[in-house]
Parts: sequence; C-alpha cells; structure tokens
Amino acid sequence: MSGPHFHVLLGPDGAGKSSVMRRLAAQLPDWRLVSTDSAFVAPEHDLVNRLRQDVHEHLLPGLGTAYSADFMASVLQTAVVHLRDQLDGRDPRVPVLVDSYYYKILAKCRMAGVRDSRLYSWWRSFPQPARVVFLDVSPETAWHRRADGARLNALEYEGRDGHWADFERYQKNLRKILLEEVRDVPVTVLAEQSDPDRAARAVLEVLAA
Repeated sequence: MSGPHFHVLLGPDGAGKSSVMRRLAAQLPDWRLVSTDSAFVAPEHDLVNRLRQDVHEHLLPGLGTAYSADFMASVLQTAVVHLRDQLDGRDPRVPVLVDSYYYKILAKCRMAGVRDSRLYSWWRSFPQPARVVFLDVSPETAWHRRADGARLNALEYEGRDGHWADFERYQKNLRKILLEEVRDVPVTVLAEQSDPDRAARAVLEVLAA
C-alpha cells in the first residue's frame, strides 16, 4: 500500500503530543495533520469521535470486568484503521504528520495482554513513516501533568489502584516498547520540554530538517 510522505509524532503518556499537534496546526499550513483527537477529525468521520468517547467513558472503566483485553483491541483497531485510511490516496506532495499512528495502541494492547500476533502483523504491514519524532517525558513530569494521578485511565498504569509506583512502572515499560516498535525506522528523540510551545518548536526543527 502506497501513501504520502509522512512523519509520526510519538511519545509516552503525558508527553504533550496533543498540545503540540494543536500548535503545529497553526504553524504548518502546508502540512496535513492526522489524529483521532476531535480537533483533527473531519465531520464525516464523527463516528471516530463517538467511539473514542465510548472507549473512555465505558470500555476502559469496565476493562477486565465487563470487557476483555481482546474486545478492547477490537475497538481500538477502529482508530488504527482510521489513521491508515487517512494516508491512503492522498496527494504525495503534501507532507503529513500523524499522531502516534498504530504504534502506541499496539504497545498498549501488548501491555494489556493481547496476544494475537495476526493483528499485530497486519498493523505492522501498514506504510512506514519517513521519520518518527519521539517526544520524551519523565514519568515524574507525566504524573504531575495527570494531576498527580487524578486524571489517569486504565491504560496508563499497571495494577488496579493507579498509585505512583504503578504509573511509573507502566510508563517505563511503555517507553521501552514504543522505541522497540519503531527501531526499524529513523527516530529522533527529543528530550523533555518544559512547556508545549518549546516542544512544538523542537518538533518543528526536526520536521524542517
């Protein structure tokens, strides 16, 4: 499957990718920014917004009780396919920046215990980016950005309680798996930035190069 030249913005939870994407939207008028965040989803794809809301409001609170990890992966796959579809048939002259692509969902499914290698093999067969920009963040900073753990969801920590140690352990493992998934494409790792404006400028420098 062919598609336009594209880059991926990736990072652990709390790295600030959503804030950076919103700032880049104003600074890269000639680029196309692709994300499942509502600010970047076209009206004709409103189902993506509704599914995302249902995941946070219903699926994740019931993960492990009402819903299995395999069911979660099946629902999250809709986001993966949507992102892939946004690359298909686009003008190759328009550069594209994709928020996380399939990498983060794949990593979180692995950490949740989803073992279906056929699913992962399909996702890994999707077009690969020209470069991944990895926006790094320490677990300590990410914890504070999540209101010291008050704004966590079930896919941001290990265990059942969401204490600091559970979050730290999860985020370190998430970072490791994310970098493992992108080891075969060029990756630029950006050190933790103090605020979204600085982070956006750092990403712009990589994209400009």
